Amino acid sequence: MYDILLSFLTAFSVTYVVIPPIIRIAIAKNLCDVPGVRSSHTTNTPRLGGIAIFAGLLFAIIFWTPFKDFGNLQYILCAFIVIFLIGAKDDMEMLSPSKKLIGELLAAAILVFKSNVKLTSLYGIFGVYDIPDWFAIPFSVFIIIVIINAFNLIDGINGLSGSIGTLIALFLGMWFYLTGNTVLAIIAFALAGAIIAFLKFNYTPAKIFMGDTGTLLVGLVSSILTIKFIELHKGLENSPYAFKSAPALAVSLLIFPLFDTLRVFVLRAMKNQSPFQPDRLHIHHLLIDSGMTHMQATGILVLVNSCFMILAFTLQDIGTLNLLLILLTIAVVLSGILFTFASSQKKFDKFL
Repeated sequence: MYDILLSFLTAFSVTYVVIPPIIRIAIAKNLCDVPGVRSSHTTNTPRLGGIAIFAGLLFAIIFWTPFKDFGNLQYILCAFIVIFLIGAKDDMEMLSPSKKLIGELLAAAILVFKSNVKLTSLYGIFGVYDIPDWFAIPFSVFIIIVIINAFNLIDGINGLSGSIGTLIALFLGMWFYLTGNTVLAIIAFALAGAIIAFLKFNYTPAKIFMGDTGTLLVGLVSSILTIKFIELHKGLENSPYAFKSAPALAVSLLIFPLFDTLRVFVLRAMKNQSPFQPDRLHIHHLLIDSGMTHMQATGILVLVNSCFMILAFTLQDIGTLNLLLILLTIAVVLSGILFTFASSQKKFDKFL
């Protein structure tokens, strides 16, 4: 337990100390996010916060992971470095979506092939349990890529990606600790510590953004923790810490980034636009357009994400597929209500 707590404190401390000089360097080198049509901020803001998160996370993991338990962690760290390089390059000099995708695929392949971070069962969804490698490998790579980009796409207002990432890391970190998975617990708590230190500078008025370096890294770590959470349930039938409908509970942890990404991609497809076409259709944009501040919108979305987690825990006995359908239905209804309200608010503002 001490190693886990110390990993949190170490990641927090390193990130907290590193951020101020990064802010100064970013301003001096003009590595800032400039307000535009889609922006919800009004001033040039440094966008290299992910470098500090990476430094705190990596240092804490290497320093506090017991050497005898290191195992395949070296490959996870290699995937971290690949994502860090892709994100940092994009934050300093814009990368094309195809080049970013190649880097993400490389990181995902390292995790799946070398660190065995892959889903091997559908837990009875559509009557399917164990799945063969020919399906498990590409499916796992796809899941990792989706989660990585989901965090990247929701990073549109102060504190949002970091707060959701912290919620996931703390929940899964505690679960890994209780089930005796020390290395995964250290990774989760180190991520939480690094993000919390970053949020001190990211909450309104934001002094720095995490940029692609941060969002891609948070997404990558979240994908690792989530897949491992699902997979480890295969050996926990009699454990007091085992959940029924584990895949559905995992989806509830990621419900906001996953649903918002799916929703925006569907809306763009309906307009015959590229799924990567930038716009203001995200849920956080709708909340801002409804008159909320950044912190109000972030607080609401973290609360809603937490409520979905509680709901999934409460209804875990109804079966994975049924629970997934309920979560999706509620998400669709809530987003529909929000979209209607935001649209009416825009019309009212124009009328005034």
